[in-house]
Amino acid sequence: MKLTEEQIRDGLTRLDGWELDPEGPVLRRTLRLAGFPEAVSLVNTVAQAAEQAGHHPDIDIRYDTVHLALATHSEGAVTEKDMALAARIDELVPQG
Repeated sequence: MKLTEEQIRDGLTRLDGWELDPEGPVLRRTLRLAGFPEAVSLVNTVAQAAEQAGHHPDIDIRYDTVHLALATHSEGAVTEKDMALAARIDELVPQG
């Protein structure tokens, strides 16, 4: 189910570092890690969680920086699936 902008903004208050892309219905988060191996490790962990959820983010790695983008392409919108995966990703991000 497509979420309204109000529902998305409300959901973002419960997430860490995610933003709604003003150019499209996409949630985005950028993470800087200690180095390339740590970035790749996070991507592998996120990939496993996404596969389990049956939902797959767009992921871009640039050395120690990981860019994540979530949208439900079949809906052309942000849905509860995106919010749930964003929350799961928040749990997987190394603290510190």
